[in-house]
Amino acid sequence: MLRKIIKIDEEKCNGCGICAEACHEGAIGIVDGKAKLLREDYCDGLGDCLPACPTGAITFEEREAPAYNEAAVKAAKQKKSGEILPCGCPGTASKAIHHEEPQAENGTVHSRLSQWPVQIKLVPVNAPYFDGANLLVAADCTAYAYGNFHNDFIKNRITLIGCPKLDMVDYTEKLTQIIAGNKIKSVTVVRMEVPCCGGIENAVKQALRTSGKFIPWSVVTISTDGQIIK
Repeated sequence: MLRKIIKIDEEKCNGCGICAEACHEGAIGIVDGKAKLLREDYCDGLGDCLPACPTGAITFEEREAPAYNEAAVKAAKQKKSGEILPCGCPGTASKAIHHEEPQAENGTVHSRLSQWPVQIKLVPVNAPYFDGANLLVAADCTAYAYGNFHNDFIKNRITLIGCPKLDMVDYTEKLTQIIAGNKIKSVTVVRMEVPCCGGIENAVKQALRTSGKFIPWSVVTISTDGQIIK
């Protein structure tokens, strides 16, 4: 049948995988470092992947293609035991982590992390652990600079980390999807005092505005010698 379907320009594609994550139907995957339309009958033609692509590699075209197979998409989703990004890495499987209340022994610091993955670029926007979550959005370096990071910040929060300078990406859209699509109770931003860390704070601010939700939020700044300065 003749219908609207996505087209991927491999020359523009940088293989980041964001489009594959944005495609809730699982039509897109990463093959040999490039995004591919793996199943034409999984593509619904609505284009959730278009705004997600940072390089503009995805467009629409009208051509002969199999009809969208909603039943097959639903069956494929049910078959998945965990939510894994189409890059195929098992380490991206989405899961909640439950710890028994840790007992301090010989000064040991126990993990307070309650979910996986933690990288903003990798976390699924509709993961079930976002429902009713107190969200922590932290710059990568903060956990290394601040000694009691797990107990003071990660405990009782869902943790997302990133570095806008090294990732060279604007997190605003991804964070907007997470905040707008889930029942987030609060957002805490932890950043370093260095200027480039302002990117992660600004992304959260813009995401909160764009989501249209009124959610309590705060920003904590850590100095390079590991002190809370505001």
